[in-house]
Formats: sequence, C-alpha cells, structure tokens
Amino acid sequence: MSTTLSTTLNSTVQAATEALSSAGSTQLIVAALVGIAVIVLLITQLKLHPFLALTVGSITVGALGGMELKDALASYSTGVGATVASVGTLIALGAMFGRLLADSGGADQIADTIINRATPRTLPWAMALVGALIGLPMFFEIGLVLLIPIILVVARRSGLPLMRIGLPALAGLSVMHGLVPPHPGPLVAIAALDANLGVTMALGVLIAIPVVALAGPVLAKYVGRWVPVSAPALFVPAGAPAAVAPMSSATATTTGAGTDATSADATDAGTRRPSFTTTLATVLLPVVLMMGKALVDIFLAEGSSVRAALDFLGTPLIALLLAVFVAMFTFGRGSGMKLGEIATSIEKSLPPIAGILLIVAAGGGFKQTLVDTGIGGVLADAIAGSSVSPLLLAWVVAVLIRLATGSATVATVTASGILAPLALTLSTGETSLLVLAIGSGSLFFSHVNDAGFWLVKEYFGLSVGETIKSWSVMETVISVAGLLLVMVLGIFI
Repeated sequence: MSTTLSTTLNSTVQAATEALSSAGSTQLIVAALVGIAVIVLLITQLKLHPFLALTVGSITVGALGGMELKDALASYSTGVGATVASVGTLIALGAMFGRLLADSGGADQIADTIINRATPRTLPWAMALVGALIGLPMFFEIGLVLLIPIILVVARRSGLPLMRIGLPALAGLSVMHGLVPPHPGPLVAIAALDANLGVTMALGVLIAIPVVALAGPVLAKYVGRWVPVSAPALFVPAGAPAAVAPMSSATATTTGAGTDATSADATDAGTRRPSFTTTLATVLLPVVLMMGKALVDIFLAEGSSVRAALDFLGTPLIALLLAVFVAMFTFGRGSGMKLGEIATSIEKSLPPIAGILLIVAAGGGFKQTLVDTGIGGVLADAIAGSSVSPLLLAWVVAVLIRLATGSATVATVTASGILAPLALTLSTGETSLLVLAIGSGSLFFSHVNDAGFWLVKEYFGLSVGETIKSWSVMETVISVAGLLLVMVLGIFI
C-alpha cells in the first residue's frame, strides 16, 4: 500500500513539475514573440528608430520572461557593451577604409579599369565584378551612392538597357553586404553565434560567386525585357548629350550630388588616383589576412611560428587596422592627399555610421536578454526535437523580420539572437552556414519599407511597380539562391 502510495505521489510530483516547466516554456516563447512583435510594430507603424525599438523590445522580453526590471536592464547593457567591443570597432575601421577608398578615387580606378577592358557582351559581368569589389570593404549605402553615377554613365555610353548594367552591379554590392564580413550584418551574426570569421568568410565568398552571377548578369537579361527603361539624364555635364556623357574621373567621383564633398573637392583639385593594382591589393589585404588565419588554424600545428603570426595578423581587429594604415598611404598619399586631407577623410567617415552602430549595439542587448531569460534554450530544445533543418529555420526567421521591418541588419541581429543557443550544438562549419542562412534570409524581397528600395527607384527613375519587378525580384533571387547553396554545402559539412 505504502509502495503504491509512494509511486502515485512520485508520479503526481513529476507530472506537476512537467506542467510547470511547460507553462514556463510557454511563457518564455510568448515573451519572445511579443518582444519581436513590439519591435516590428514600433518600427513599421510608429516609425520609431530601430535603436529605440530594440531597446524597448529587450525590456519587454525581460519583463514578460519573468526577469526583474533591473536584471533585464543589466542584461541589455551587458549585450550592448559586448557587441560594441567586438563588432563596433570593426564597423568603424571598415567605414574609415571605405571613405579613403572613395575619396582617393580608388573605387573609380577599379571601375574604370574593368569597364575599359570589357566588351558589350562582357560588360554586365564586369559591372557585377565592380559591384562586388566596391561592396567588399564598403557599407551598402555608401557603395550604392558611389555606384549609381557609374551605372548611369556606363549605361548611356554603352547604349545597353539600364537594367543590363545596373542590376549586375547592385547584385554584387548586395550579396557582399549580406554574406561576406566585414559588413555589419555578418559580423553581428558571427559574434552572436560564436562562428569562426575566417571559415564564414571563405564559405561566404564561395556562395557569393554563383549567387552574384545568377542574380546579376543572368537575371538582368530577363529584367531588361520586363523593365525596358533607359538611364535618366543624371550626372550629365552641362551641354553634353545625355546619351554620350563621357565617364571621366570627375563624373564618377561626383557620387552623391553633394553627399560626398570630399571626393568632389579632391577631383576638382586634380588629384591623381592610385593605380588599379595598388587599389586592388589594398582592398583584398584584410580578406587575405583573415582567410589566411583560418587556413593555418586548419592545416598547421599549434606552436608554428607562421601560425602564431597569422593568428595575430588575421584577427579581424588587427587585419582591418592594418588595412586602414596601409590605405592611408596607398589611397591617401598615393592620390596626392595631404596629411590633413587624410585626417579629414577619416573623420568624416564616422558620423554616417552612428545609426548603424546604435542599431547593432541595441541588437546585441536584445540578444543577451533573450539568452539570459532562457528563451533561446527553449527554442533550441524545440528545434532540436523537430525535423526542421536549422538552416531553413534560420532563413525563415530572418525573412519574416526582413519583410516586417525592411532592415537587413535588424533581421540579422534579431534572428542570430534567437538562434544563438542552437549554435552551441553545431560544428564550426555548420555554425558558419547558419550565419550565411541568416544573411541570405535578411535580403529577401526588399520593398517599400526599405531605404534601399527608394534609393534605387529615385536614382533609376522607376515607378514603384518597376522597382518591384527589378530590384525586389533581384533581392529575392539572391536570398533564395543563397539558401539553396547553403543547404547544399550543409550536406557535405
């Protein structure tokens, strides 16, 4: 009798414990969903800045997840500090490098050299390469403003439809922005998921090449028929025919119609540009160092002097820091800029990224709040017990947030925070693929809530419908193709 009673009591206690655990898990999941909904509504409906929305969302998740408010604030602050320390410095260095590239005329040198060696048949492929090279070290918005006048002038000079020239360049720029470090999105995901930067970069470049080809030159053949528009008469010198505007250094460097005064002033002063070889070598320097670190970590034993050297030089902070110092010489002094002009160029690189830094930092706070409430662990357990591929799930989460907010960075930050606990169960290669799946999802179907959508529409002189049939379709192709290639690599890694 006593044995039966004891068994019954144990069963009852176990059932009650499981019920309480289930109730707690449900509360945490609801807290996560409500927090995400709050972020989305604040951004889309109240037009609140993502930094403020992410901050409010973090506090909401903590409160609904059972944390005391002071603990929720502590988690948020810890996440902000850690993210700024790990990612913020890299974003700042990347901005300095990109500004020097633009102000020295190095970006124009890359573009002009490739374009001058291309035929009408290969020109779309050359423009894709231009977009990828310029997009490698530069933020998307900066690269887009830099590319627009080059795209328009080349389209008029070549006589090809605008979409045959513009779409490949935009594809190269967008793919690099979403998949390849040191862009903010991939860097945030790498930090949140504790992925290996070198491995992620190598896999990102491997995926980026076919994705750029498909979403750029190949897709442009069809989009040119759907949207048969000519280049608008922007950036045309006074008195010059709109269809035959010469692509001079001054034309290409007058990038933002007042948004890049330093570049325009430098061009007016007649400064020389760094050579193509020097520019390309400087752009690829941080990439080579970081990928070299990843390779020696795989193939060389610990204790090797070569491995020790590349482990230091290939650290993202050191690689980008060296690239900035080298660029000050090759881009700055190489183009005839004085020391004061180089200092001014670097100084002006930081204000435009203040918003990006705040969003990224707040995203890190949101991620830390998710981790400290235990919500991530609950989701990871649910995912581990399901048949859904983690890569597909990561892509879907990023897609939903991208569609709702219009921001690839917010989508990457939020999705990587939600999926961070899951990465603990994955290998190094699988974690890097998770980063790339999130990055692919963050690019899905740019529409009216995305600033990039309106930039392309206005500069290309398109209607909303034409922008959707060109730019939005291209972004969707990039996203889906990226996911498919990630899934294929997942079979072998």
